[in-house]
Amino acid sequence: MSNITTSQTIGPFSHEAWKWATELNASAGAITIQGIIYDGAGAPINDAQIESWQPAAAGAEAAADIPGFRRVPSGEDGGFRFQLSKAEQAAGEPVAYITVFARGLVKHQFTAVFLADDAGLSQSAILEQVPAARRATLLAAPQPDGSYRWDIHMQGERETVFFDYK
Repeated sequence: MSNITTSQTIGPFSHEAWKWATELNASAGAITIQGIIYDGAGAPINDAQIESWQPAAAGAEAAADIPGFRRVPSGEDGGFRFQLSKAEQAAGEPVAYITVFARGLVKHQFTAVFLADDAGLSQSAILEQVPAARRATLLAAPQPDGSYRWDIHMQGERETVFFDYK
């Protein structure tokens, strides 16, 4: 019997298989979060899958196959881009919960992304659990074009905070 589990592999055809989960059909606009995913040596990861779940979008996306769900591949440059619904969410809550699948990971990793300009960040029960010096790794910074920039660092000095759910 094999010891390989589904959490130990994502390919080789995941970029094609999950194309349905990358598009947003929201007429009310979208929040765009884009960035680059890096490995421990600081090199972009070109074959990662990044999944987001936005619970607050369930009502706005009721007609979608899986409301509030996105899964996007990283590009050759490690770049990724999510378009999320503008949904009402509680102050200080993440705009999305993130799962990262990538080569070298025996088990996928969980994190969350917050909008840096959310006035409720000081009320966040999740951010309160993260050391103050590490909180910035969870914040997507507003950009001049109206999008948000958030990079994911799998290891190293700038490692993104990852959570262990029990």
